[in-house]
Amino acid sequence: MTSETRPADQLPEQGDGMGINQAASRKLRVSLKQWHMLHTVVDCGGFAPASERLHLSQSAISHAIAKLQEQLGVILLKIEGRRAKLTEQGRALMERTRQLINEAAEIERYADSLGHGWEPEIRLAVDLAFPTDLLMQALAEFSGPGHATRVLLSEMAPSGVEEALLQEEADMAISREVPLGFLGQPLTNVDYIAVLGPKHRLLSLGREITVADLKRETQIVIQDPSPHDRNGTGHWLGQGQCWHVNSFDTATAAVREGLGYAWLPKHRIRDWLADGGLVPLPLRDGHSNAVTLHLIYGGSAPQGMAVSHLAKVLQHVSNNNDGGPPRGLPRGSEGLN
Repeated sequence: MTSETRPADQLPEQGDGMGINQAASRKLRVSLKQWHMLHTVVDCGGFAPASERLHLSQSAISHAIAKLQEQLGVILLKIEGRRAKLTEQGRALMERTRQLINEAAEIERYADSLGHGWEPEIRLAVDLAFPTDLLMQALAEFSGPGHATRVLLSEMAPSGVEEALLQEEADMAISREVPLGFLGQPLTNVDYIAVLGPKHRLLSLGREITVADLKRETQIVIQDPSPHDRNGTGHWLGQGQCWHVNSFDTATAAVREGLGYAWLPKHRIRDWLADGGLVPLPLRDGHSNAVTLHLIYGGSAPQGMAVSHLAKVLQHVSNNNDGGPPRGLPRGSEGLN
Protein backbone atom coordinates (compact mmCIF):
# COMPACT_ATOMS: atom_id res chain seq x y z
CA MET A 1 0.00 0.00 0.00
CA THR A 2 1.46 3.34 -1.00
CA SER A 3 1.21 6.56 0.99
CA GLU A 4 -1.31 7.79 -1.58
CA THR A 5 -3.72 4.91 -0.84
CA ARG A 6 -2.98 4.52 2.88
CA PRO A 7 -5.78 5.63 5.28
CA ALA A 8 -5.25 9.12 6.72
CA ASP A 9 -4.76 7.86 10.27
CA GLN A 10 -1.84 5.72 9.06
CA LEU A 11 0.02 8.48 7.24
CA PRO A 12 3.24 9.65 8.86
CA GLU A 13 3.17 12.97 10.67
CA GLN A 14 4.69 15.84 8.73
CA GLY A 15 7.18 17.62 10.97
CA ASP A 16 10.10 19.89 10.32
CA GLY A 17 11.92 17.52 7.97
CA MET A 18 14.06 16.07 10.77
CA GLY A 19 12.02 12.91 11.42
CA ILE A 20 13.44 9.55 12.48
CA ASN A 21 14.90 7.42 9.73
CA GLN A 22 12.40 4.55 9.63
CA ALA A 23 14.93 2.02 8.37
CA ALA A 24 17.33 2.94 11.14
CA SER A 25 14.67 2.80 13.86
CA ARG A 26 13.75 -0.79 12.93
CA LYS A 27 17.37 -1.81 13.50
CA LEU A 28 17.62 -0.50 17.07
CA ARG A 29 18.64 -3.44 19.21
CA VAL A 30 19.12 -1.93 22.66
CA SER A 31 17.16 0.41 24.89
CA LEU A 32 18.06 3.54 26.84
CA LYS A 33 17.24 1.60 29.99
CA GLN A 34 20.02 -0.88 29.25
CA TRP A 35 22.52 1.91 28.65
CA HIS A 36 21.38 3.59 31.86
CA MET A 37 22.01 0.40 33.81
CA LEU A 38 25.49 0.09 32.34
CA HIS A 39 26.34 3.68 33.23
CA THR A 40 25.04 3.21 36.77
CA VAL A 41 27.14 0.08 37.31
CA VAL A 42 30.26 1.87 36.07
CA ASP A 43 29.56 5.07 38.02
CA CYS A 44 28.84 3.14 41.23
CA GLY A 45 31.78 0.79 40.75
CA GLY A 46 29.82 -2.46 40.87
CA PHE A 47 26.50 -4.28 40.66
CA ALA A 48 25.65 -4.12 44.38
CA PRO A 49 25.76 -0.31 44.74
CA ALA A 50 24.06 0.03 41.34
CA SER A 51 21.29 -2.24 42.60
CA GLU A 52 20.69 0.05 45.57
CA ARG A 53 20.63 3.18 43.41
CA LEU A 54 18.30 1.72 40.77
CA HIS A 55 16.14 -0.23 43.24
CA LEU A 56 16.56 -3.33 41.11
CA SER A 57 17.98 -6.75 41.90
CA GLN A 58 21.59 -7.46 40.96
CA SER A 59 20.43 -10.36 38.83
CA ALA A 60 18.08 -8.09 36.82
CA ILE A 61 20.87 -5.61 36.16
CA SER A 62 23.37 -8.35 35.30
CA HIS A 63 20.90 -9.95 32.89
CA ALA A 64 20.16 -6.59 31.17
CA ILE A 65 23.84 -5.82 30.66
CA ALA A 66 24.59 -9.35 29.47
CA LYS A 67 21.78 -8.98 26.96
CA LEU A 68 23.17 -5.58 25.93
CA GLN A 69 26.59 -7.09 25.20
CA GLU A 70 24.99 -9.97 23.31
CA GLN A 71 22.88 -7.63 21.18
CA LEU A 72 25.87 -5.43 20.34
CA GLY A 73 28.34 -8.26 19.93
CA VAL A 74 30.84 -6.33 22.08
CA ILE A 75 32.24 -7.04 25.55
CA LEU A 76 31.65 -3.88 27.59
CA LEU A 77 32.55 -4.90 31.14
CA LYS A 78 35.15 -7.03 32.84
CA ILE A 79 35.04 -8.02 36.49
CA GLU A 80 38.21 -7.48 38.54
CA GLY A 81 37.66 -8.64 42.08
CA ARG A 82 34.40 -7.08 43.20
CA ARG A 83 34.58 -4.15 40.82
CA ALA A 84 33.21 -3.89 37.31
CA LYS A 85 35.49 -2.07 34.89
CA LEU A 86 35.03 -0.99 31.31
CA THR A 87 36.82 -2.63 28.45
CA GLU A 88 38.39 -0.41 25.81
CA GLN A 89 35.36 -0.89 23.56
CA GLY A 90 33.03 -0.24 26.48
CA ARG A 91 34.79 3.03 27.30
CA ALA A 92 34.42 4.22 23.71
CA LEU A 93 30.70 3.48 23.70
CA MET A 94 30.21 5.01 27.16
CA GLU A 95 31.58 8.33 25.98
CA ARG A 96 29.05 8.46 23.15
CA THR A 97 26.04 7.21 25.11
CA ARG A 98 26.43 9.40 28.19
CA GLN A 99 25.27 12.45 26.24
CA LEU A 100 22.42 10.39 24.80
CA ILE A 101 21.20 9.49 28.29
CA ASN A 102 21.52 13.07 29.52
CA GLU A 103 19.52 14.32 26.54
CA ALA A 104 16.83 11.71 27.13
CA ALA A 105 16.58 12.78 30.78
CA GLU A 106 16.33 16.41 29.66
CA ILE A 107 13.50 15.55 27.27
CA GLU A 108 11.61 13.81 30.07
CA ARG A 109 12.18 16.77 32.38
CA TYR A 110 10.94 19.11 29.67
CA ALA A 111 7.81 17.03 29.09
CA ASP A 112 7.17 16.88 32.83
CA SER A 113 7.42 20.67 33.18
CA LEU A 114 5.02 21.14 30.25
CA GLY A 115 2.60 18.74 31.87
CA HIS A 116 2.68 20.79 35.07
CA GLY A 117 1.78 24.04 33.31
CA TRP A 118 5.21 25.53 32.59
CA GLU A 119 5.40 27.46 29.34
CA PRO A 120 7.79 26.08 26.69
CA GLU A 121 9.46 29.49 26.38
CA ILE A 122 9.39 33.05 27.72
CA ARG A 123 10.11 36.07 25.54
CA LEU A 124 11.92 38.54 27.80
CA ALA A 125 12.61 42.10 26.61
CA VAL A 126 15.07 44.03 28.77
CA ASP A 127 16.09 47.69 28.82
CA LEU A 128 19.83 48.04 28.16
CA ALA A 129 20.11 49.91 31.45
CA PHE A 130 19.28 46.85 33.56
CA PRO A 131 22.51 45.55 35.17
CA THR A 132 23.87 42.62 33.18
CA ASP A 133 25.23 40.85 36.25
CA LEU A 134 21.79 40.85 37.88
CA LEU A 135 20.20 39.60 34.67
CA MET A 136 22.70 36.73 34.35
CA GLN A 137 22.27 35.85 38.02
CA ALA A 138 18.50 35.71 37.61
CA LEU A 139 18.68 33.58 34.46
CA ALA A 140 21.12 31.17 36.10
CA GLU A 141 18.79 30.76 39.08
CA PHE A 142 15.74 30.41 36.84
CA SER A 143 17.44 27.77 34.66
CA GLY A 144 18.08 25.48 37.61
CA PRO A 145 16.61 21.99 37.99
CA GLY A 146 12.86 21.50 37.99
CA HIS A 147 11.81 22.73 34.55
CA ALA A 148 13.13 23.32 31.06
CA THR A 149 11.52 26.56 29.94
CA ARG A 150 13.65 28.45 27.42
CA VAL A 151 14.19 32.18 27.79
CA LEU A 152 14.38 34.18 24.56
CA LEU A 153 16.24 37.31 25.69
CA SER A 154 16.25 40.60 23.81
CA GLU A 155 18.17 43.59 25.17
CA MET A 156 17.15 46.87 23.58
CA ALA A 157 16.64 50.60 23.91
CA PRO A 158 13.65 51.76 26.01
CA SER A 159 11.36 52.37 23.06
CA GLY A 160 12.14 48.93 21.71
CA VAL A 161 10.94 47.34 24.94
CA GLU A 162 7.69 49.30 24.82
CA GLU A 163 7.20 48.37 21.17
CA ALA A 164 7.72 44.68 21.99
CA LEU A 165 5.01 44.87 24.64
CA LEU A 166 2.56 46.73 22.42
CA GLN A 167 3.12 44.30 19.53
CA GLU A 168 2.68 41.32 21.91
CA GLU A 169 6.22 40.18 21.18
CA ALA A 170 7.21 39.94 24.86
CA ASP A 171 5.77 37.87 27.68
CA MET A 172 7.69 39.90 30.24
CA ALA A 173 9.73 43.08 30.10
CA ILE A 174 12.00 45.27 32.18
CA SER A 175 11.60 48.91 31.25
CA ARG A 176 11.51 52.43 32.71
CA GLU A 177 8.00 53.12 31.40
CA VAL A 178 4.85 51.05 31.94
CA PRO A 179 2.67 51.40 28.83
CA LEU A 180 -1.00 52.21 29.34
CA GLY A 181 -2.98 49.02 29.86
CA PHE A 182 -0.07 46.97 31.24
CA LEU A 183 0.63 45.95 34.80
CA GLY A 184 4.10 46.75 36.13
CA GLN A 185 5.85 47.04 39.46
CA PRO A 186 9.06 48.81 40.50
CA LEU A 187 12.04 46.49 40.24
CA THR A 188 15.23 48.49 40.79
CA ASN A 189 16.81 51.92 40.44
CA VAL A 190 19.60 52.60 37.96
CA ASP A 191 21.87 55.63 38.27
CA TYR A 192 22.56 57.49 35.03
CA ILE A 193 25.53 59.81 34.77
CA ALA A 194 26.31 62.50 32.19
CA VAL A 195 29.79 61.88 30.77
CA LEU A 196 32.34 63.28 28.32
CA GLY A 197 35.54 62.09 26.74
CA PRO A 198 38.64 63.34 28.65
CA LYS A 199 39.62 65.72 25.81
CA HIS A 200 36.23 67.29 25.19
CA ARG A 201 36.35 71.08 24.89
CA LEU A 202 33.72 71.61 27.61
CA LEU A 203 36.21 70.42 30.21
CA SER A 204 38.62 73.18 29.22
CA LEU A 205 36.14 75.83 30.42
CA GLY A 206 37.20 75.14 33.97
CA ARG A 207 33.73 75.77 35.43
CA GLU A 208 30.32 74.20 35.88
CA ILE A 209 28.45 73.52 32.65
CA THR A 210 25.06 75.13 32.08
CA VAL A 211 22.10 74.27 29.85
CA ALA A 212 23.16 77.12 27.57
CA ASP A 213 26.54 75.42 27.11
CA LEU A 214 24.90 72.14 26.16
CA LYS A 215 22.78 73.78 23.45
CA ARG A 216 25.96 74.16 21.41
CA GLU A 217 27.05 70.54 21.95
CA THR A 218 26.09 67.14 20.55
CA GLN A 219 24.28 64.62 22.70
CA ILE A 220 24.78 60.93 21.91
CA VAL A 221 21.49 59.08 22.35
CA ILE A 222 20.91 55.33 22.30
CA GLN A 223 17.85 54.91 20.13
CA ASP A 224 16.00 51.86 18.89
CA PRO A 225 15.86 51.72 15.09
CA SER A 226 12.05 51.54 15.22
CA PRO A 227 10.08 54.29 13.45
CA HIS A 228 8.08 54.67 16.67
CA ASP A 229 11.19 55.78 18.58
CA ARG A 230 11.15 59.54 18.36
CA ASN A 231 13.37 60.55 21.21
CA GLY A 232 15.30 57.50 22.41
CA THR A 233 15.93 58.29 26.06
CA GLY A 234 12.98 60.67 26.46
CA HIS A 235 13.55 63.32 29.12
CA TRP A 236 17.32 62.94 28.89
CA LEU A 237 17.39 64.90 25.63
CA GLY A 238 18.56 68.48 25.71
CA GLN A 239 18.00 71.19 23.14
CA GLY A 240 21.21 70.81 21.18
CA GLN A 241 22.15 68.53 18.32
CA CYS A 242 21.62 64.78 18.78
CA TRP A 243 23.36 61.80 17.26
CA HIS A 244 21.25 58.65 17.46
CA VAL A 245 22.99 55.28 17.76
CA ASN A 246 21.44 51.89 18.41
CA SER A 247 23.94 50.26 20.77
CA PHE A 248 25.59 51.02 24.08
CA ASP A 249 29.05 50.20 22.72
CA THR A 250 28.70 52.70 19.87
CA ALA A 251 27.46 55.39 22.23
CA THR A 252 30.38 54.83 24.60
CA ALA A 253 32.91 54.85 21.76
CA ALA A 254 31.50 58.10 20.38
CA VAL A 255 31.71 59.81 23.76
CA ARG A 256 35.25 58.58 24.42
CA GLU A 257 36.31 59.98 21.04
CA GLY A 258 35.00 63.40 22.05
CA LEU A 259 32.10 63.44 19.58
CA GLY A 260 29.59 64.48 22.21
CA TYR A 261 28.24 63.83 25.69
CA ALA A 262 25.77 61.19 26.85
CA TRP A 263 23.73 60.03 29.80
CA LEU A 264 24.82 56.43 30.43
CA PRO A 265 24.11 53.83 33.16
CA LYS A 266 26.80 54.31 35.79
CA HIS A 267 27.22 50.59 36.48
CA ARG A 268 28.09 49.94 32.82
CA ILE A 269 30.82 52.58 32.59
CA ARG A 270 32.40 52.13 36.01
CA ASP A 271 35.71 50.90 34.61
CA TRP A 272 35.99 53.81 32.14
CA LEU A 273 35.24 56.28 34.93
CA ALA A 274 37.94 54.68 37.06
CA ASP A 275 40.65 54.84 34.38
CA GLY A 276 39.71 58.28 33.07
CA GLY A 277 38.38 57.06 29.73
CA LEU A 278 35.13 58.83 30.58
CA VAL A 279 34.73 61.94 32.75
CA PRO A 280 31.58 63.08 34.61
CA LEU A 281 30.09 66.17 32.99
CA PRO A 282 30.36 68.99 35.59
CA LEU A 283 26.75 70.14 35.28
CA ARG A 284 25.58 72.95 37.51
CA ASP A 285 22.44 71.00 38.40
CA GLY A 286 24.31 67.74 39.02
CA HIS A 287 25.66 65.10 36.65
CA SER A 288 23.69 62.08 37.91
CA ASN A 289 20.09 61.02 37.99
CA ALA A 290 18.18 57.87 38.88
CA VAL A 291 15.81 55.92 36.67
CA THR A 292 13.31 53.40 38.01
CA LEU A 293 13.06 50.19 36.02
CA HIS A 294 9.82 48.24 36.22
CA LEU A 295 8.94 44.59 35.78
CA ILE A 296 6.07 44.46 33.29
CA TYR A 297 3.84 41.58 32.27
CA GLY A 298 3.00 41.33 28.60
CA GLY A 299 -0.11 40.23 26.77
CA SER A 300 -3.63 39.68 27.93
CA ALA A 301 -3.32 35.95 28.72
CA PRO A 302 -3.03 34.84 32.37
CA GLN A 303 0.52 34.51 33.65
CA GLY A 304 1.85 30.97 33.43
CA MET A 305 3.95 29.22 36.04
CA ALA A 306 7.23 29.96 34.26
CA VAL A 307 6.52 33.69 33.93
CA SER A 308 5.49 33.89 37.59
CA HIS A 309 8.61 32.06 38.70
CA LEU A 310 10.93 34.21 36.59
CA ALA A 311 9.27 37.33 38.02
CA LYS A 312 9.98 36.12 41.56
CA VAL A 313 13.60 35.37 40.67
CA LEU A 314 14.11 38.84 39.13
CA GLN A 315 12.57 40.47 42.19
CA HIS A 316 14.78 38.38 44.47
CA VAL A 317 18.07 39.28 42.78
CA SER A 318 17.03 42.94 42.51
CA ASN A 319 16.10 43.08 46.20
CA ASN A 320 19.55 41.78 47.08
CA ASN A 321 21.19 44.43 44.92
CA ASP A 322 22.75 47.37 46.75
CA GLY A 323 20.41 49.81 45.07
CA GLY A 324 17.36 47.82 46.11
CA PRO A 325 13.93 48.15 44.62
CA PRO A 326 12.13 51.49 44.81
CA ARG A 327 9.19 51.61 47.15
CA GLY A 328 5.70 52.40 46.01
CA LEU A 329 2.58 50.94 44.47
CA PRO A 330 2.78 48.97 41.21
CA ARG A 331 2.58 51.27 38.22
CA GLY A 332 0.29 50.77 35.29
CA SER A 333 -2.68 49.40 37.20
CA GLU A 334 -4.66 52.52 36.37
CA GLY A 335 -4.62 51.42 32.73
CA LEU A 336 -6.48 48.22 33.58
CA ASN A 337 -9.71 49.95 34.55
